[in-house]
Amino acid sequence: MAPTREHDKALPPADASAPHKEPTPSKGTLAEVIGAFLRLGCISFGGPVAHLGYFHAEFVRKRRWISEQAFADLIALCQFLPGPASSQAVFALGQMRAGFAGAMAASLCFMLPSAILMVAFAYGVSSMTTVEGAGWVHGLKLAAVAVVAHALWSMWLKLCPDFPRRALAIAAAAALLLAPGAWMQVAVIAAGALAGWCIFRRVVHPPATDTHEAIGGHRAAIAALLLFGLLLVGAPLLAASTASREVSIFDAFYRSGSLVFGGGHVVLPLLRAEVVPNGWVGDDAFLAGYGAAQAVPGPLFTFAGYLGAMIETSWPRWVGGALALVAIFLPAWLLIGGALPFWHQLRARVWAQSALRGANAAVVGILAAALYAPMITDSIRGAGDVVVTVGAFALLQFARVPPWAVVALAAVAGQWVLAARLGA
Repeated sequence: MAPTREHDKALPPADASAPHKEPTPSKGTLAEVIGAFLRLGCISFGGPVAHLGYFHAEFVRKRRWISEQAFADLIALCQFLPGPASSQAVFALGQMRAGFAGAMAASLCFMLPSAILMVAFAYGVSSMTTVEGAGWVHGLKLAAVAVVAHALWSMWLKLCPDFPRRALAIAAAAALLLAPGAWMQVAVIAAGALAGWCIFRRVVHPPATDTHEAIGGHRAAIAALLLFGLLLVGAPLLAASTASREVSIFDAFYRSGSLVFGGGHVVLPLLRAEVVPNGWVGDDAFLAGYGAAQAVPGPLFTFAGYLGAMIETSWPRWVGGALALVAIFLPAWLLIGGALPFWHQLRARVWAQSALRGANAAVVGILAAALYAPMITDSIRGAGDVVVTVGAFALLQFARVPPWAVVALAAVAGQWVLAARLGA
């Protein structure tokens, strides 16, 4: 069964039937970290759920870099924090193996293949006089609708299993449709976390804690968390006080990367609220890039490289792409580096677990609002578009066709639909 590109954060089950000897963690070389994660960056299709399966097979069972329990504890932390789960796991695994240099090498190598592809795609799109009239671009937009609908359905089942969380998700979607905007999304997430604490604090039973292998000192961890907060507060102030588009780009992508709870697809409405209303990237180009991002290996967040390269600045396009990539991944790196030494304590806090339930339900609503507007309202223009979108969703949901194949088929179908429409 081919993996689907779902972005729910979850730990794939271990193969209990295979014999397994608990590994003894040890330090390694930077070269082996680079080789392992560069290879994974080239073959890791399928999204974070599939990525975590690759990591378990590679580093727990094959290379034996980390114990089964430590891996489970690490994934639980990545599930708890905002940001891309697989990229946070990559950073931590690299740090465990070869220190801070290993963490950065692992992160860069894992995202490099998809980042190069997405920046190259931006060069191709930007060289076109217009993207609105291209049938294949329209097909990519339809593929994006299907992919997000598929992810939304999975997240609804996983993150909203009861009436209170379903009500929170619906309320969040209604709020965003009535008052769209980046800061409204922040308010909805905060309100969801508060509601979760109020509703679930008496019924949550946090899991028993286990001691995992230490990967860093507490002082460095505190410094990372302080830097995360400083940039989250300071970057908007600096952007507002300067006329620099580059500073504004860093601020927009950093804030987006700081607020992605519940799955990688939630970055879609956050990024769109930053780049489209500002006139940096058009809606058609935005959705076309998002569709193309489904067809490459590695983390979905490399979509930021495409957007950064599409934004007009005084720098070359690839520099803009690199700036956006660093800005959107930096919060995840700072959070995982800062939180892991304290995770066994935080995990036992009822307030944290209950607030997370509400926040995750709210992001389901945010994604639902984004699916309707602008994705469906701007992309579905006729019966042919409905057929392509529903067909793509069915291939993902029922036939389990890999997303890259669905994207390719949708691009071809979009060209056919446009030709049929013009012929009519």
